[in-house]
Amino acid sequence: MHEIEPFYNWEKHYVAAEDRKSPFYGRDYNMNQYEHDIYGYYIHPLWDDIDSETLYVKILFADYKKTFAVIELFGEWNDTLHNDIMYFKRNVIDHLLAEGISQFILIGENILNFHGSDDEYYAEWFEEIEDGWIAVVGSRDHIEREWKRYRLDYYLNFGGTLHLENWRTMQPQPFYELVKSLIIRRLM
Repeated sequence: MHEIEPFYNWEKHYVAAEDRKSPFYGRDYNMNQYEHDIYGYYIHPLWDDIDSETLYVKILFADYKKTFAVIELFGEWNDTLHNDIMYFKRNVIDHLLAEGISQFILIGENILNFHGSDDEYYAEWFEEIEDGWIAVVGSRDHIEREWKRYRLDYYLNFGGTLHLENWRTMQPQPFYELVKSLIIRRLM
């Protein structure tokens, strides 16, 4: 687990710890010490803690003019035991919503497991973005089955054309434009 790093090739374009509008502004990362763990397994120090025991994030890019953010997730998304959506919504999403972000691209390939509960926070998030959307790129099949089981496909766009295996080869703006075009096709 400690070898799974957040994607860092866009750091020449954006660093959340240097963005005054980011919930992680001013954060220091100690690369010599592993502080956080998931079920006793240490994780890479560059993942950002959101007060959840099992879910960590990294804001890879935010564009306040085009109103989008790309956020990578890591760990077990456990709404049943830990109410992870509450921590994610309150400690990350609410900050970005307050700064005008309404289009969210979540990178889901490092979500290892999902345990659902009710959809209250998803519904709240969905209502607050009005003309925006939430897309999940690269999520695993078993995660998508669970999201469908809990009817989260009403709030989250995932699967199908959003399985973009080559997203790491793209720059942030073209990546956003591609995901946006895929979402627009789905909504029409």
